[in-house]
Amino acid sequence: MLKPEMQAQIVAAAAIIRNGGVIALPTETVYGLAADASNQVAVNRIFEIKGRPADHPLIVHIADESQLTHWAREVPKSAKQLARQFWPGPLTLILPRSPQVSDSVTGGQDTVGLRVPDHPVALALLRALGPGGALAAPSANRYGRISPTTAAHVRDELGDSVDIILDGGPCQVGLESTIVSCLGDSVTLLRPGGIPLPAIEAVLQRKVDVADSTSAKIRVSGSLLSHYAPLTPTELVSRERFWQRASELEAQGLRVATLEWSAPDEVHSEHALIVRTAMPANPVAYGHLLYATLHQLDNAKFDRLLAEDPPHTADWAAVRDRLQRASYRA
Repeated sequence: MLKPEMQAQIVAAAAIIRNGGVIALPTETVYGLAADASNQVAVNRIFEIKGRPADHPLIVHIADESQLTHWAREVPKSAKQLARQFWPGPLTLILPRSPQVSDSVTGGQDTVGLRVPDHPVALALLRALGPGGALAAPSANRYGRISPTTAAHVRDELGDSVDIILDGGPCQVGLESTIVSCLGDSVTLLRPGGIPLPAIEAVLQRKVDVADSTSAKIRVSGSLLSHYAPLTPTELVSRERFWQRASELEAQGLRVATLEWSAPDEVHSEHALIVRTAMPANPVAYGHLLYATLHQLDNAKFDRLLAEDPPHTADWAAVRDRLQRASYRA
């Protein structure tokens, strides 16, 4: 049950959305920058606030599975199975768009991304918008930067450019949704996220294709080689080379912050310019803390961030994907 003050803020936010405004709201994944998905002018303002390219599609957040047929002209059996199993939750389904979906939402593509968020504030707002209400909502940060997992992250990044920020506390998952396309008989993982691939395959009882983000035919959120990136130059380094690389950077007089998930084999207390951050050895717990940790270290103005490469296994896929994109340098 939401507190009365939050209920009042949701009523205010719903009025802002109906009037074409843009708000920030919590979901279980990250905070979103939301506008009425059927209002093209409001959707365009999202792109302006984020500095996001117009051909980069948005995810439409809906209140429940019954709204699928309004936004998608086809809903294959695979999509229905996944929606029933994982919604509300961190899963985005890519489906053929219905005629009423604007190019602003889809980035000009013939597909649309849809999900039901698993957060009481987001769901309450969607219900307050009434039947058919939906929110186009990418992450509430500047394009390409670290996603926000607290209201404070949104305020620091976007300031007064949004009409209201609904503070629902820290995000439970902390990483963006898994994106899966369900087009005809084809099912393809387009972005790893809060639901691991084996769980999706278990529901469908079949193998799911995994797209190469550099050659995928469908553009989706967070698919650029450089994304989720701190301002501080970041490197992803194997455990075997980790302390050699940290020492090299220190020898150059650089202040280095590390993110380490494995048990350290040495104390390395003699490295005065290196500040170590112990991250969980569990991928779910690591994902929950990742963005908040990157925000904190970025604000501390280190010269370099050094992240230990996580295991190359399915349960670590989302964390590894975010670290790879955060550390990419053309």
